[in-house]
Amino acid sequence: MKLFESGRISRLARRWSNAELRKFAGWFTGDVANVSGWRDEDKAGAHYADYFTQKASYTITNYKRSARGMQGGAGEVFLDLEAPLDRALVDRFDVVFNHTVLEHVYEFQTAFTNLCAMSRDIVIVVLPWLQPYHGDYGDYWRFSPLAVSKMYEANGLAPLYLSFNEDAFASVYVFAIGSRHPERWRARFPAPLGVHNAARRVAGERSIVQGLRGALRVLRGK
Repeated sequence: MKLFESGRISRLARRWSNAELRKFAGWFTGDVANVSGWRDEDKAGAHYADYFTQKASYTITNYKRSARGMQGGAGEVFLDLEAPLDRALVDRFDVVFNHTVLEHVYEFQTAFTNLCAMSRDIVIVVLPWLQPYHGDYGDYWRFSPLAVSKMYEANGLAPLYLSFNEDAFASVYVFAIGSRHPERWRARFPAPLGVHNAARRVAGERSIVQGLRGALRVLRGK
């Protein structure tokens, strides 16, 4: 029996974050932007555009012009998140979605500020908290739940929702939703957000403990 299945470390976290996004994406209307680059694929056979069932429009950004057409659609926006934001993109969208990108951007604070500036209201991010080094295009940072909450607040958004997965032998992602107008969402998110059970529950702790217990069972032949 293999303790580490090829691709399992990232696949379980991606599956979990996709499920989290599906819970909420259908609530949001208006203009939506996926500022994640590359293809608009959830790596499970679907497209993130289909998650946002009430969208009025859907835009995908890419970092390099050499990737033009990767998404298979017209209207791509080419965007360097570390550069000053084009004024035409300020307040351009109702929802900005960004999946596992900021760990690859050295100036991540600038990048996150740009994401927030692009949105009239909602910013949804998926960020790694525990994950092995990956990618040949730079892999610089990891983000704790508390850090993500503080990043929203520093940019004038209120964190509405924050969660993380706890799959054994898997990466741990943080999934978060922030709003520029939290009063609009009180019916959906009635309780003030905190880093729940922070004194007793550490992001990734259960993943590590469960993984070690599973490894011991395998090694013992149970």
